[in-house]
Amino acid sequence: MHEQSKEPIADALRLPLMAITSRQKGASEARAHHSPANAAFLDRLAPFFAGSEVTGGPLLVATFVALLCVNLPISGAYERFWDTPLVLSFGEAKVSHSLAEWIDHALLPLFFIVIGVDVKRELTIGALTRWRTAAFPIVGALGGLVVPVLLFMAVAGGTEAARGWGIVITMDTAFGLSVIALFSARLPAGVRAMFLAFAAIDDIGGLLAIAFGYSDHFAWEGAVLAGLAIALIILLRRLRWVASVPYVLLAALVWIGIFQSGVHATIAGVLIGFLVPVRPRLDRSDFAVSVQHRVDQFQEAHERARVTEDEHEAEIAQGRAEDRLGFLHEMTGATDKSGERLILTLTPWISYVVLPLFALSNIRIRLSMDLLFTAATSTLALAIVIGLTVGKPLGFLTFSWIAARCGLVRLPEDVDWRMIAAIGCLAGIGFTISLFIAGLAFPGGEQLDKASLAVLVSSILSGAIGMMALATIPHASKS
Repeated sequence: MHEQSKEPIADALRLPLMAITSRQKGASEARAHHSPANAAFLDRLAPFFAGSEVTGGPLLVATFVALLCVNLPISGAYERFWDTPLVLSFGEAKVSHSLAEWIDHALLPLFFIVIGVDVKRELTIGALTRWRTAAFPIVGALGGLVVPVLLFMAVAGGTEAARGWGIVITMDTAFGLSVIALFSARLPAGVRAMFLAFAAIDDIGGLLAIAFGYSDHFAWEGAVLAGLAIALIILLRRLRWVASVPYVLLAALVWIGIFQSGVHATIAGVLIGFLVPVRPRLDRSDFAVSVQHRVDQFQEAHERARVTEDEHEAEIAQGRAEDRLGFLHEMTGATDKSGERLILTLTPWISYVVLPLFALSNIRIRLSMDLLFTAATSTLALAIVIGLTVGKPLGFLTFSWIAARCGLVRLPEDVDWRMIAAIGCLAGIGFTISLFIAGLAFPGGEQLDKASLAVLVSSILSGAIGMMALATIPHASKS
């Protein structure tokens, strides 16, 4: 094997955010002995519902449930539930938002914390650490940001629909990764890493669009509070402060400050993600040198406590052994990467709570012949569909191909242009953040209904086209 020669692209895939776990894979192989057909079916579903990365299955189920509920007679009660005010008060100070708004402001930032850590990891130890491997997704992502907006404005410019330009900027990482996982057996390592790198940069574009295009006002007091909290987090990191409680409290202050400033709280999520360390405090080689003597001392003390007949001496030896165990425990923890640990902690909550709740509270598309007709003849809906399904793959492919022809970038190892085209098609799955930005651009009414339906149609089309493109790729050879 020559995995070490595949540069950071392959290294990124060995991080714990990828695919289903080894235990789940083993369980899948065991099921095949009992029911091969059942095992094959469950294997197809696994990337959407299992694994240590953000998965799209629960979000997909929640989407169907939301669409069903808003199109049944219970739709009025269903929407009133999510519009129920939730008031937080402390003395004279009160903050009141609907349940749906609290989900957007308080829960969705958790998803962006993971995005922030992902971006930092790719820049620091992943696929974006070297220019020759980083340039390709960077250039492609630039095209995937610029071309969709240009196409959108070419269709909707000069109309009230133009305010929705941000809807076509960003892609849905969870759904895209789940689709790629369906074809993992035939794809080389670089495809997933390339998609993740592209998605990370694409997400930055979406966050900038939210911050500067859809924030109504700006309060300096909140920004100052967030800035001070960020400065204190940086100071504690420089002091090598280990305890997590101060970081959690300061992260909460960052969220409060951004929320008070008028900039959407999702920005707080990505800022907090950028502050999380992605390297261990202690290198493993240094760990081995540091703990070897303590291991010997532990063995000696443990043996003495076991064999001595003197209770006082045994108590002293046992205390010495516990002391050495505490040292070893703390040093072992120092070899962990805080970013990975945080992602592993948040990922199940994001996959099974945050994103499904976002879909349930935000998707309010009343499917009717009138809506379908008005959307089909709507400038806004047409601009969104063209921007996502055409603009995303066209921008990604065009910019990266021109840069490659000019010698500025090169394709990652084992990745060809068919795979790049498939990534571009999957980028048209806007969904989560596109729906979110649609709600910011059009707070309610018919425009929001048309925009949401267009995002849904675009995501289905892009996902289907991307899956067909991936299905044409032959199985990658195993070395």
